[in-house]
Amino acid sequence: MQPAAQAAASAPAGAARDFDPAAYLKSLPHLPGIYRMIGAGGELLYVGKATDLKRRVSSYFRHSGLGPRIARMVAQVRSIETSITRSEAEALLLENNLIKTGHPRYNIVFRDDKSYPFLKISGHALPRISSYRGAPERGNQYFGPYPSGWAVRETVQLIERAFQLRTCADSVFANRSRPCLLHQIGRCSAPCVSLIGAKEYSRDVASAVRFLRGGHLELMREIEADMHAASAELRFEEAAKLRDRLSAIAKVMHQQTMEAAGDPEADIIALAVEGGRACVNLAMVRGGRHLGDKAFFPAGAWLDGEDDKAAVHGELLEAFLLQHYEANPLPPLIVAELAPPGEAIVQFLQERAGHALQWVTEPQGTRRRWLELARDNAAGALARALAEEGSQQTRTRALVEILGIELDDADGAEALAGLRLECFDVSHTAGEATQASCVVYQNNELQPRRYRRFNIAGITPGDDYAALRQTLQRRYRDAHEAADGGALAGVPDVVLIDGGVGQVSVAREVFEGLGLDPARIVGVAKGPERRVGLETLIFADGRESLALGRDSAALMLIAQIRDEAHRFAITGMRARRAKTRNTSRLEDIDGVGPRRRQRLFARFGGMRGIMAAGVEDLAAVEGISLSLAQEIYRRLH
Repeated sequence: MQPAAQAAASAPAGAARDFDPAAYLKSLPHLPGIYRMIGAGGELLYVGKATDLKRRVSSYFRHSGLGPRIARMVAQVRSIETSITRSEAEALLLENNLIKTGHPRYNIVFRDDKSYPFLKISGHALPRISSYRGAPERGNQYFGPYPSGWAVRETVQLIERAFQLRTCADSVFANRSRPCLLHQIGRCSAPCVSLIGAKEYSRDVASAVRFLRGGHLELMREIEADMHAASAELRFEEAAKLRDRLSAIAKVMHQQTMEAAGDPEADIIALAVEGGRACVNLAMVRGGRHLGDKAFFPAGAWLDGEDDKAAVHGELLEAFLLQHYEANPLPPLIVAELAPPGEAIVQFLQERAGHALQWVTEPQGTRRRWLELARDNAAGALARALAEEGSQQTRTRALVEILGIELDDADGAEALAGLRLECFDVSHTAGEATQASCVVYQNNELQPRRYRRFNIAGITPGDDYAALRQTLQRRYRDAHEAADGGALAGVPDVVLIDGGVGQVSVAREVFEGLGLDPARIVGVAKGPERRVGLETLIFADGRESLALGRDSAALMLIAQIRDEAHRFAITGMRARRAKTRNTSRLEDIDGVGPRRRQRLFARFGGMRGIMAAGVEDLAAVEGISLSLAQEIYRRLH
């Protein structure tokens, strides 16, 4: 890639002109590359790619033909940077990298930081089935991805009913002395206690693998033949098991409205654009079964009624394909409403797939039903999102009015979206494992990726005031005044404190000590009998306390954020407490030092496995004598 060429280019509509943009545009080459639109203060507004930089960048500075969204973006441009690449495909990848690192305001970005779950069949001699996220591990088999954890759990339950494969952890499996409850209810064949032979269990595993790979029709025919053969040979108990397995498989396949034996692996992509928002719906078919849908709502896809929806659809599809399949495997078939947007995308997908890739835009038969259902799901998901967004905007606007917050444009959606709230809560059990939480609300929704937890140490156990003081000092000690007008960087518009007058007083002291404005602090005091809807807002700047009433939209939003902070704090505290207690139980046993504890955890997979182990199992660990094993067993039981 050649070095970037940079110059300032002004917008044609009202922007301050540092120089004539026509002169800069004339200097651009007719070569592939990427361009970056830069706004005031160096803000990255947009990153785009082009097969011809000169023609593409010049198109933004026409005096007509621009949609409202693009015109609004161009009006903010103060400079343009370009980078020449060797091909459009290289430009495509560079564009995607810059979008991920620069977070441009007007690019379409699919924010999906959660990995997709897979169904895993372990490489154990007697394999286990389980849900799995993360990088594949050698020696195991993986099926998926699945659109949600619920879809994986549903499939695991099906495998349990039909093939009775085990789901227990290896540490539990190795230490069982009798069958578990799953065997008693007919969902596990109990290989842990040899109620099924290794050869028979391996045959069941192979049948489950065939089912997951889409060979259910052939598998059902074989099971039916085996069932009749067993019955003819008077092996009625075996015939009954095969009958139940056949029934379980037939039932689940009957429930599948999009069964397709000929297309065991496919992704179906449908788009919906309405009300200024966009939705991309992805339906997944794996093993001939429709596993469910996942709706994506990209950031940056701000649409107006005058925007060219066909162009928006193409831009949406391109952004989704590039960002989604960069990290996720491609099936051999994609069914979509539109053709692939450009040869560079086709080349990218083919390289990522590593196998033949078929793209269908005019499907027939079952594939057509796939696409129709995906369209309906996209439209339904978008309608629900618009309704929820409207409700959240109403609540946010009500809170702005109640608290008297001044925004640049209090009625504008963008101004409301910029409002940032942070809420704090402290949780502990009688002073043990004290932990504080901070949750963030912005863009009219909670932002889980920005949540923070604080492990509290060095205070008197149970001192909530000291815990809150330490939390706020650690959170805002690096806040400072920006150079342009004294705006505080790092401090939200509103700081919610789950507590009453005492907690608010502590927060005010911290803010004053850090040189911050205490007017941002709002305490949420619980009402009589701690009933929801009767909370009182307490202000750190001396304003009178305010009881909003249970019908207040602002209080609904505050309660939502406060409850999320409480949930986040208590789950973290419980995890920390459990870890502390489990470790201390072994630490209290004489003769069990760090190395022996590590060996015990490595052998049994955790405290639960250690507690399930017998004395002989414990003594089998290196460094654990029989007498020490007896002492460990006695102390843990």
